[in-house]
Parts: sequence; C-alpha cells; structure tokens
Amino acid sequence: MQKIGPATRADERWSVRPLDLRVIALLVGAKLLVHLVTAGRYGYFRDELYFLDCGRHLDWGYVDCAPLIALYAKVALLLGGSLPVLRSLAALAGAARVVLTTILARELGGGRFSQALAGLCALSAPIYLGVDSILTMNGFESLFWMGCVFFLIRIVRTGDSRLWLWFGVLAGLGLENKHSTLLFGAAVAAALLLSPQRRELLKPWIWMAGGIALLIFLPNLVWQVRHGYPTLEDLENVRRMGKNVVLSPVQFVGQQIFLLHPALFPIWLAGLVSFLFGRGSRLRVLGWTYVLLLSMMIVLEAKNYYLAPIYPMLFASGAVAVEGWLTRRAWSRERLWPKAALVAYVLAAGAILVPAILPILPPEKLLAYQRRLGVAPPKTEVRHDGPLEQRLGDQFGWEELVADVARIYRSLPPEERARTGIFASNYGEAGALNLFGPAYGLPAPICAHQSHYFWGPPKPEPENLIWLQWGREGVEDHCRSVEKVGEHFHPWGMAEENRPIYLCRGLRHTLAEYWTSDFKHWN
Repeated sequence: MQKIGPATRADERWSVRPLDLRVIALLVGAKLLVHLVTAGRYGYFRDELYFLDCGRHLDWGYVDCAPLIALYAKVALLLGGSLPVLRSLAALAGAARVVLTTILARELGGGRFSQALAGLCALSAPIYLGVDSILTMNGFESLFWMGCVFFLIRIVRTGDSRLWLWFGVLAGLGLENKHSTLLFGAAVAAALLLSPQRRELLKPWIWMAGGIALLIFLPNLVWQVRHGYPTLEDLENVRRMGKNVVLSPVQFVGQQIFLLHPALFPIWLAGLVSFLFGRGSRLRVLGWTYVLLLSMMIVLEAKNYYLAPIYPMLFASGAVAVEGWLTRRAWSRERLWPKAALVAYVLAAGAILVPAILPILPPEKLLAYQRRLGVAPPKTEVRHDGPLEQRLGDQFGWEELVADVARIYRSLPPEERARTGIFASNYGEAGALNLFGPAYGLPAPICAHQSHYFWGPPKPEPENLIWLQWGREGVEDHCRSVEKVGEHFHPWGMAEENRPIYLCRGLRHTLAEYWTSDFKHWN
C-alpha cells in the first residue's frame, strides 16, 4: 500500500480494504426511503419555520444558531420551501452520515462486513432517525465532526501531518454550522495531550489548522462582537431560567444508551474499548476524545442529544472489533450465519422502533405504540408540554393558528384592519405567519423573539395588535383596551400554543419603546 508519510511496520499491518459501494448504495437507499416516504406526514417543525425566516434574512450570525442553518434553509426556499424539500435536505445529511460511518470503518481496517455493520448501526440508531426527520443543524453536525475524525485517523495511520489542514477546514465549517464544535475541538486538543499523538503539537501543521478554523469562524465571531454577544446572553438566559432538563451523570449516560438504542450499546461500547485499549492504543486519542466530550457535556448540563454527533466513530470502531473477533473464532471463520444473525439483530432492533420515532402512524396510534414498547422519549426542556414529544408535537397546529388569526383579521372593519398588526410571541408563530400568512392576505408578523428581535420593529407601526399567546393581564399592561377575539386549540400541538387570542386597541407606547425593554425575548 502506498504511504503518504513516514511508514512503520505497524502501518504496514494496518491495511485499508476496498470500500464496498454496493453496501453503501443499499444503506443509503434505505435511509432515503424511510425519511422521504414519511416527510410530509405531519407538518412543519417549529424550528424549521424559524430557520426559513433566517433563510430570508441571511447574515453571518443569529441569536441562537450559527449561520449555516440559514444557508440550508435558503437552498430549501430556492427550491420552493415545501416540507418535502426541507426534509429531503435532512435525509441527505443523514444518508451522508451513514456513508461516512462506513468509510470510517474502512479506514480502521474493516472489511465488507464491518463496513455494513457500522453503516447499519448509523441507520438504525433512534437518535439519528429522529434528528434526520426534520431540518436542523444537528443532522449536519456529525458530518463535520466525523470528517475531522477521518483525517485524524489518516494522520495516525500515515504519519502525514499535513492532513491537519483539512481537519482545520472541517472544524471551521463545523463552527459555522453549530457552536458546540468548540467543545469537540477542545476535547480533541485535550485528548492529544493524553495520547502518543501529543507529538503533533510540536509540528506546524496543527497550529496552521487552528488558524484556518479560526479564519473560517471569524465572520460569525465578528458578528457576535458587533451585536453584543447575543448567543452568550441567550445561553445565560437559558441557564438562569432553568429551561432545560438537568440530568445527573448516571442519567445522562443512561439516556445515551437509550438514544442510541440499548441493543446497539455493546457495539459502540466495544468501539470505545477498542480505541482506548486496542491496536496498541494508537487511536487512544479518539477514545479520550469521547470520554472528555462526555465529561464536558455532563458538567455543562447539556441536553441528552448534544453528544450524538460523536457516535458514528464508535459504531465504526465497534464494527471492526466485532469483525476481528469473529474472524479469530474458528467456529465462525468460514460460516456465514454468525454475521447474518448479527445483521438481522441490528435490523430488527431498528425496525421495531421506526414507527415509534417517525411520523408513520396517526398520533393516537403512535402514542399507543410507544406505550406498548415503553419507549416514550425523555423531555429535554422543562416547560414544553403536550401529548406528543416535542419533536413531533411541534409539527402540529401552525397552519390552523394562522387560519384562526386570518378569521380575526378579516372580521375587522377595513379601516381598522389597515391599522392592525399581528404580534407573535415566539419564532414558531412568526415563522408560521410568514409562511402561511400571505395566502390569507395577512401582514408580516411582529416578533422580538430570538433573531426576530434584530428584524424589527416594523415601520410604520400599527396602532392595534392581534396578540398571540400572552395572558390577558400582560396584554392589558400595554394596551388601552383588550378584547378576547378567539382561542387557538389543536389536540396534538404543544400546550403553550393552545391559548386565547386578544385584540389590543391603542398601544400605550410605541413598539420601538417597548422593543428592547418589554418585548425582547432571548431564551
């Protein structure tokens, strides 16, 4: 095998086998099929509506997200912005993760079986089925992280330190996708110090990679500085308000096993053990990366799914370890059934959970199926309540809410209608009104939640407002007269949206005066 950099006898034993394109094609086809078939079953997710608005206001930063998600949404808008288009982008990201997982298995020396097993694990894991069913930055995050891991493995395998430059490119793009890549980068840096690869820190290439990553991240960093570090303020508000469910270390680890599927736990655990203690510990840097990142997430009280992007490398390592173990067993070396049984085991484990995760069944049957299996997903945010988990419940009620507002708006006399705006309390409501409102002839919504704060207040300002979600007392504090004019309710939507709708006549002060003090809402 041709070597790019210095070679050793250990390198020669660590051979790379051909990539099985037929296996990849089969896995990718299955991944795309399962998501595209279910893409339009429910409705737009709250965050998807927000990201479409971000796509309409392209910038180098946003209050609560890095800029690439707006670029994905902009692509979707250019293609029509429909639900199938959005979900197709998410499905493609998920398919790319499956491919990358098989490639990692190949880079670790795995053959056809371990490549197939690794990709199948990435296909079957419940967290990835859920994440790839909606358009968010989370579905793309593992592509950047695992791309970095790919080049780190290559550096260890070939000794070519110049590959750090590509690591830097992907790390920088990862930061522009989601800021949690900072934690991934910190974990890799600390893991290098704990592994034989610490010698890479004495070479110029890794420092050049850091400079490249910083250069790519710089536009977002400049945006943060110019806008007063809104993301840090947002994170502090989340912490202060106790928005997220806080897990103990045992609970956090337990939910990792649950989110990745208990049946797949032995495989990724074997992958972690292999990184830490296998192959002469040459890839211990990756084992330490996982351990350190897990520790960071626990200390920072992160949501349970924030660690999900790291697991493809553990699936790849575990699949290679399993293949090696089977090869060394005389009773299985020449027999197909042990490998076929393991593939069937992983397939069955994933297939059983698909109807509990994806919008295949009507909501009432989905809930019944979850109860039958005992697999109701845990909450990640304290105050989001509804009959369905938030990822699914937040896909209901948005078009109906806009229709409720349209009935109220059209009921007003023409002269009053011309002086009336619509106040949306959160970015989901604003996104729904922006998406569905034009068909009803509604004006653009007024909203100061998250990045909508930077896009307002409107000029000229309305005198009256159709007011969503707030309680009557809060509306009365800002209006000379308040009338309840409707009430939105959807049985499968989130509880906070099932609220009265008020008509505020005569604002006590201008929206500009209220904007920073009363209406600004970052959480």
